[in-house]
Amino acid sequence: MSDVAEFDYANTRTITAQGLEAWKEEVWELMKLSGPVILTQVAMMAIMTTDIIMLGRVGVTAIASAAEGNIVFFSTWLFGYGPVCAIAPIVSHILGATPNEQDKVRAAVRMGFWAVLIISPFQMAVLFLTKPILIAFGQNAVLASGAGTFTSSLAFGLPFSLGYQALRNFATALKRPRAAMIVMMVTIFYNAVADYALIFGHFGAPKLGILGAGMASASSYIFSFFAMLVVVNTTPTLKKFRIFLGFFRPHWDYLKEIFHLGMPMGLTMLFEGTLFNASLLLQGAFGTASVAAHQMSLNPPSITFMVPLGIATAATVRVGHAAGAGDHDGVRRAGYSAMLLATVFMSLCAVVLALFGRTIAGLYIDPRVAQNAEAIALATVFLRVAAAFQIFDGLQVVAALSLRGLKDARMPMYLAGASYWLVGFPGCVVFGFVLGLRGLGIWLGLALGLLVAAVVMCWRFHYLANRR
Repeated sequence: MSDVAEFDYANTRTITAQGLEAWKEEVWELMKLSGPVILTQVAMMAIMTTDIIMLGRVGVTAIASAAEGNIVFFSTWLFGYGPVCAIAPIVSHILGATPNEQDKVRAAVRMGFWAVLIISPFQMAVLFLTKPILIAFGQNAVLASGAGTFTSSLAFGLPFSLGYQALRNFATALKRPRAAMIVMMVTIFYNAVADYALIFGHFGAPKLGILGAGMASASSYIFSFFAMLVVVNTTPTLKKFRIFLGFFRPHWDYLKEIFHLGMPMGLTMLFEGTLFNASLLLQGAFGTASVAAHQMSLNPPSITFMVPLGIATAATVRVGHAAGAGDHDGVRRAGYSAMLLATVFMSLCAVVLALFGRTIAGLYIDPRVAQNAEAIALATVFLRVAAAFQIFDGLQVVAALSLRGLKDARMPMYLAGASYWLVGFPGCVVFGFVLGLRGLGIWLGLALGLLVAAVVMCWRFHYLANRR
């Protein structure tokens, strides 16, 4: 279906087939919707990966500093991303109940942008304090200084990154994910050129190293927002909603719902994200090689995670439309089909990470350099653990975002907090420090947290989908 075609909301609400055919049709609908979303997610990771690979050519210290800077940036970013995420389920419920409703959709999206404007100044202030924050957590002063330089540049791009996500969630809820995909594909090229110029001093630009990486990423966020804005205002299906009409007119009910749903959603993601961030800080106790190995090992499973995340995003829309239409069978089909797709894909990824860990690690830093040997050896071991938790990681995100489609936000927040911080983090400490497994123990703790999260999130969706 073309992005410029008129959208038939009725066909997204109800699958008329019965039995096995209905399940096949649901899988197909999920694949159609999630395909562009997955490519968008992978493209976003490609931008981060480009930064890591290019900084790896600068040195281990640069890549470790960027890793610590990303801890602060993405923890801060996730807090603001929650309200933005609420746009998709709210819009999906509106259109599921009343196809082609424009006024309510416009008001919901408008309040999503208001949320960005309310939260962003506080987030930027945190990013400017990255260095003292990391030092307060006992991190190496040199790495903390480099991280502070990195995030101070990123801060200027953060509001635009959230603005892009708001537009993206709006387009995805209207089954137009290709718009965001096209923008992000172009942004990959933009970011690579900017990185090459500003990190290494090419094309007449100054050689800025890690500062240049931050500036390149910030400008990429700005570029993606304005490019997405152009796409939204030139795609007929999206343009007709005129989302910026009456931008300064408040709609307090939707603003309240944006925060009521969005803050628990943000905290749910933050619990998981901060566990992985905290695990990197724990790796700092074992030296720069452990930090670099951790960052290199975290990037490949983060890339594979983009596929179940894309499937999960599609599940949010499919579940939301079905719930808004009162189609309880459709809710179950959408959620369970998404879980099946994620499990199949992540099983294949587990095999690749387990068998080719050393080769993957060699893509990030030069294996021929003697001082990189320890980091590569550690990364190879870490990637084997990552292979073991691939299926758990896929299931927990699909279940969590399927719950989001049901507008169930608060209980998943509690479940995520318990899984990651009452089980996962203590597991990292016990395995890594008490049992003396060091970096490997930290990764075993991460695997334990994801296992528990997958079990409880899937149970929660099963309970609600069958109760409703």
